[in-house]
Amino acid sequence: MDENDWLADRFEEHRSRLRAVAYRMLGSLSEADDAVQDTWLRVSRARANEVENFGGWLTTIVARVSLNMLRSRNVRREEAHGVHLPDPLITLEGARQPDEEAQLADSVGLALLVVLDSLTPAERLAFVLHDMFDLPFEDIARMVGRSPEAARQLASRARRRVKGAEVRAPDPDLVRQREVVDAFYRAARGGDLESLIALLDPEVVLRSDFGTRRPDAPRVVRGAAAVAQQSLRGALPTAEIHPVLVNWAAGAVITVGGRPFAVMGFTVTGGKIVEIDAIADPGRVARIAAAVLAGE
Repeated sequence: MDENDWLADRFEEHRSRLRAVAYRMLGSLSEADDAVQDTWLRVSRARANEVENFGGWLTTIVARVSLNMLRSRNVRREEAHGVHLPDPLITLEGARQPDEEAQLADSVGLALLVVLDSLTPAERLAFVLHDMFDLPFEDIARMVGRSPEAARQLASRARRRVKGAEVRAPDPDLVRQREVVDAFYRAARGGDLESLIALLDPEVVLRSDFGTRRPDAPRVVRGAAAVAQQSLRGALPTAEIHPVLVNWAAGAVITVGGRPFAVMGFTVTGGKIVEIDAIADPGRVARIAAAVLAGE
């Protein structure tokens, strides 16, 4: 085996971890793939045979690439569209999940990714690398051009933001999650306002990302009564509900007339829906749900 083949094989061994780092940094599957590809290009031109900690070296490179991508976003997505939801990872319920997808979505729901999007690039890098991937602050400090203590403070500020957002973990029972989500859709289609409200946590939040469509539509709705009423207004009699897992939690892909219309992710905690994240840009839905819809 020549050096190039050896390097390619070693890189593939770490690809799933690198993609997981980039996904948490960027909140975009396509950008994460771009970051991993850019990492490979950089690695292929380096003297990798002199590296002692190959995995740590790769993680550092993909993190730097992702940091540069974050910093190069000239206009924040939130400013452009009001609410931007990260790309969810969508898989079919009951299907065996590849190890790479399992690592990609492990411990990172849409609600957490939304909070990570609110951090500065340096805060996000420090939090992701230290709290999620256990990199030492000495390594993080070199990436952001600060001291280890300053890197520690970046992670601490990010941690406070995450805790302050009160990101709630979904119930571990996927069957129970699905029962609640199915009941939500039945109530919405049936126009049953009381049943909808009973399924929702009093402090439930509905976030909707329409892309450039429907600029006057509400982007964030809070409270059980308001979310229930909005859900009734948005219910489409001709819509088809395709049950899926959205970042390992119960969700659905919605099609109308056979065409992708929306992706909805739910956080069900204590038997109540505490958060609904809806992507309703048909073009984006078609991209992120294509594999699932084709595999049904």
